[in-house]
Parts: sequence; C-alpha cells; structure tokens
Amino acid sequence: MTVRPEKIRCDACPVMCFIAPGRVGACDRYGNEDGRIVRCDPLTVLDRRIEEGGEIRPFLKADWDGALIHDDDLFVTAIGAGTTYPDYKPAPFIVSREIEGVDMITVVTEAIFSYCGVKVKIDTDRHLGPEAAPVRAEGEHIGHVMTSEYGSQMLSLGGVDHLTGGTKPEGRVTCDALLRLCNREPVELTIDGGASVTVQAGQPPVVDGKVEERMRVGCGSATIGMFASQWHGLVDEVVVVDDHITGVVSEHQAGKVLGWPDTGIRIKGRRSTPGRYFQVAQPGLGWGGTDIADPLTILGDWNAKKGARPGLTLLMVSTTGEQWGYFVLDDTLAPQPAPLPDSLRPSVELIAENCEPALCTVLFMGGAGGSLRSGVTKNPVRLTRSVHALSTQVTCGGAPTYLWPGGGITIMVDVTRMPDNAFGYVPTPALVAPLEFSLSRADYLALGGHDSAIRSLRDVLERGGEYGSEMRAVSSESG
Repeated sequence: MTVRPEKIRCDACPVMCFIAPGRVGACDRYGNEDGRIVRCDPLTVLDRRIEEGGEIRPFLKADWDGALIHDDDLFVTAIGAGTTYPDYKPAPFIVSREIEGVDMITVVTEAIFSYCGVKVKIDTDRHLGPEAAPVRAEGEHIGHVMTSEYGSQMLSLGGVDHLTGGTKPEGRVTCDALLRLCNREPVELTIDGGASVTVQAGQPPVVDGKVEERMRVGCGSATIGMFASQWHGLVDEVVVVDDHITGVVSEHQAGKVLGWPDTGIRIKGRRSTPGRYFQVAQPGLGWGGTDIADPLTILGDWNAKKGARPGLTLLMVSTTGEQWGYFVLDDTLAPQPAPLPDSLRPSVELIAENCEPALCTVLFMGGAGGSLRSGVTKNPVRLTRSVHALSTQVTCGGAPTYLWPGGGITIMVDVTRMPDNAFGYVPTPALVAPLEFSLSRADYLALGGHDSAIRSLRDVLERGGEYGSEMRAVSSESG
C-alpha cells in the first residue's frame, strides 16, 4: 500500500491552501518543503556595497566569511520576508541595527493589500480617452481615466471595489493587471470611447499600436511664450495647435511685447484671452492631441481690414513639433502650402528638442492602516500617529514612499525605485507588497512594540526566519 505524503496547511493568507510536499500554494509564493511551509523567494537585503547594476547574488550563507558587516551598508527589505497573517503575531523580522550611532528598529513584513491600486501617469501628447471613462483589461472594467495634467494623462486602476466589489473575473483580472504593472511588466488596456494603450513602468506608452516618442513641451500658449522671440521677423503668423489651449502669436501677449503686427487671422474656437483659444477641435490622435489631420480646418476667413494680405506667411505647428506646416496667403487670402524656409526649421526642431520623452510611470498606492499594524505594535493606532509625526519612516522594498495626509497610513511609491519582482498576490484577490517601518528603538518600545521579537541584523543574516533562511543581496541603486 502506497502512503501519500501528507499535505500541510499554509496560514500565510486567508486562502489557507493545503500544499503537498514539493508543491506551492495558489499564490506561487509559499511551498511545502520537507513538511514545512517556506517562502519560495529569498529575503532581499539591499546592499550599498554592490556597485550600481551589480548582479543579484546568493547572500551570506555560502559567501559570508563571518566578518562583521556595517549596519549602515545593509537594509533588510520585506521582499521574501513572509507575512503577519492572521495579524496577531509579530512581523516576520523586527531587526535592530545601528545607524550613525543610533539604535534603530526596522519592522519588516509583506503586507496583504485588498485596499490598493495604482496611479498611472502617461506622458504623451496623444488623447487616450475622455475623463472618467472606464479602463478595461481583457474586457473587464478595472479602473477609469483621471485628469490630464500638462502633457500627462492619468489613470486610476484597481481599488477595493474592482478587486472585491464586482464579479470574480473582474477581481481576478484587476489583481493580475495590478501585479504585472507593479512588477514593471507590460499590460494592454483599452479605454471606452478612446484608445488602446500598452502601459509599462519606465517605458513609453504604445497607443493604438504606435510607440509614442514625446510628451508636449507645454500647451499652445506656453509654446508661444517660450519661442515667440525666435519666430519674430521670420514669419508673419504662428499658430500652435493644441487640444487644450491653441496659441496665436500675433494676438498673444508675448507677440504684443515684441511688437508683432495684427494679421487678421480667425480661429474657430472659444476665445479665452488674447491669443489663447479653447476647443478648436475634438480630442484625438492628430495634431496637438486633437482629432484633426489638416490644421487649416481650425481657421476661419482672414480679415483684410485687420492685416490679412496676399503673401502673408503662416507657420502652424503642434505642441510636440511632430507636425508642422508652412503656408502663404494667395490673392483670395486662402492659405496655400509652401516649403518650410530653412530659417524656420531650427525653431520647429527646438520645440521637439524641448519635449521630454513619452513615458509611463506606475505608482503603487495602498492603505496600510489596518490589522497588519499589529505585527508592529500591540497598540496599532500609536503606529499611525508615529508615522504621521514622521517619527517612523515607511518604505516599500527599501524605496521611499509618499505618505498621504489624513487618517490611516495611505502610501504611494514609484515601482521603478523598487527591486525586481517586489510584488506578489494572493487569490482572495489582493496584492502583496513589501512594507518596512523604521524608527529608533526608544520610539519603538514607546509604541508598545514586540520587544521580545527584536533580533540583531547579524542574527537575521545567520539564521533567517520563520519562512526560511535563503537570502539575496541587491544593489540599493539597481531597483
């Protein structure tokens, strides 16, 4: 009779998988190794001694000669540390180390976040979709379009309502998209009434299959403010086409200061202030984030009484310098295409040069004000107060976080500043993110911290923790 090896139960998350020997749980993060639940990924230690871009290598167990390591050089992150779940027990690692003569405590845990999402900043001149439009992955609604901010468009993805408040497929797809974005992998998104866009942290967006190159130098008005003096005396009129504020140099204050004469131009749009026009066209993938391919469609009839004349020259250009056209008014005051004079080419190229590269930035955002605080202190609200008083520093995988004001511990972090594959998931569904709280020993004890669980850095490096002893070191600059 063959006796099957007994499965053991993993209590690292609410799923509570039964795991057979040599297998892993549903999260792919914990496995059964010889009858013991272990963390499949090694504990990650940031090592400032490794040169930037240094190779990830096994840490200490095979390499360490036992020599004392300066505590200032090493920082134990929560990547690979394990979790506090079900939250009544101390964090997996509560590490004591000396920094510049101060006895510091770093509390390390992998936090399970149901209340989390990402904010995606997309630097591009292309219109991606209307504000508040649903954003989808694999057809599931996982977020929405936020505001546009001066050449950047914002997406808000995830959040507890999409993770747990909808259908099971919605929660699964949302969790998968968040995980891949946070681990700097590409994710294809579609926006209702807008574009298809592939987003990857640290990479340019791909909009409707085209890799974008530039974000706008500024709105049309700002572009005129920057470059009007370089056009003065070389062309009679300049229009900078923009989805938000189209600029006209002869009417603009920058042109007036330079003594620019009137040209009798008329713009089809809502005039805001002199030389600044709103709503010249609909948003789109054309000139300056509009839906137009022919810039002349935003012009009305020219007014001869206000300066229009045959031979008047006109430069029209987009806010990235990618599109431009040069025109000359004929005898009927209709603009006719003409070759761009060599004298104007440098100014068009200068607009393009002043555009920053198109880029996707992914910011993980989560609420860390819940039960995981019990892994830090027996009185959780004291941790919240200490964080907001700046007595306790919060990091994610060693990367600095932005702390939102107000109640709880709501943090945001740029995922490109974190080590590779810093995020995991549990199929509840929720993301798992590394979280470290650092403060002085005196402040930690005053919080009601788990003083009996404090261990020296040396002890952690020698013996590991509850979920294993494997470690790796990465450069603190290479994440």
